[in-house]
Amino acid sequence: MIKVGIIGATGYAGAEIVRLLLQHKNAEIVWYGSRSYIDQPFASVYRNYFQLVEDSCLDDNIQAMAEQVDVIFTATPQGLCASLVSEELLKKVKIVDLSADFRIKDPLKYETWYGIHHAAPSFLSEAVYGLPEMNRDTISKARIIANPGCYPTCSILTIAPLLKKGLIDPKTIIIDAKSGTSGAGRSAKTANLFCEVNENMKAYGVASHRHTPEIEDQLSIAAGEDILLSFTPHLVPMNRGILVTAYASLTDPSVTEEELRQVYEEAYKDEYFVRFLPKGALPETRWVEGSNFADVNIVLDKRTNRVVMMGAIDNLVKGAAGQAVQNMNLLFGLPENEGLTMPPLFP
Repeated sequence: MIKVGIIGATGYAGAEIVRLLLQHKNAEIVWYGSRSYIDQPFASVYRNYFQLVEDSCLDDNIQAMAEQVDVIFTATPQGLCASLVSEELLKKVKIVDLSADFRIKDPLKYETWYGIHHAAPSFLSEAVYGLPEMNRDTISKARIIANPGCYPTCSILTIAPLLKKGLIDPKTIIIDAKSGTSGAGRSAKTANLFCEVNENMKAYGVASHRHTPEIEDQLSIAAGEDILLSFTPHLVPMNRGILVTAYASLTDPSVTEEELRQVYEEAYKDEYFVRFLPKGALPETRWVEGSNFADVNIVLDKRTNRVVMMGAIDNLVKGAAGQAVQNMNLLFGLPENEGLTMPPLFP
């Protein structure tokens, strides 16, 4: 049985890890870490866990936690995990970090986009970017997993197959993305109040969103060359879900939609969690909600010589907690989908 500790268990992503691990036959949560709710029953913070979780929240003492667990999930703001990680800690426990601390290999780039000093640059080269569909073999051998962001997960899975084959021009990529409000976290912010979000839709982080360098870095690896792209996220009035619509020009105007579809079918034929949809069935957030699935599809616009690439995920599951559990399964040699086979919720 894998002993699990969660730092940030009372945030949305942390609570989602709890939901997933309660149905995981090989894992047991022994430390519900929270700065805001120390000594309070976890089920008093999230009443959906009444009579399911009897434990109270503990502090986020990662050193004490490491003496009791095999893996620690850090579902925390940027900067905290990097400030806590050490060689001594990593000799005792594996870490799956849901923040951005180890996603970007260049500490100066991290500091530029996140506005904080990186506290553990010596571990950046060791940390593995935790997108199983791209890095499965290296994830299984890692001590630190940089769990991907929600927008990057959906964007990379949607675009990477065509980039790897050189079928789209990297200089023409534009990503238009929409997210539900849970992506902003649980802390109180005026911009996320009901009256601010309901009956409204807005772009934010235009030309400056922090996930941009993460997307560019990983797509650069897929393409084998440096990529700069345009990424614009939008906030929509729903709880969960991300929809990415990306555009790029074809490098060869003679390529057919069927040939493009064959690339995706080959790329994802053995991937349990990436569902390449039938022609004409476009991704929708409602068909992935509550699940670890990513739905992907494409449409070729011959008139403009562009391909429209679309993807949908649940930002709290495949975009955060579910992918973290998927990575934990790889770390401990378990079936990748253990504890994650639940179908999407509808309605």
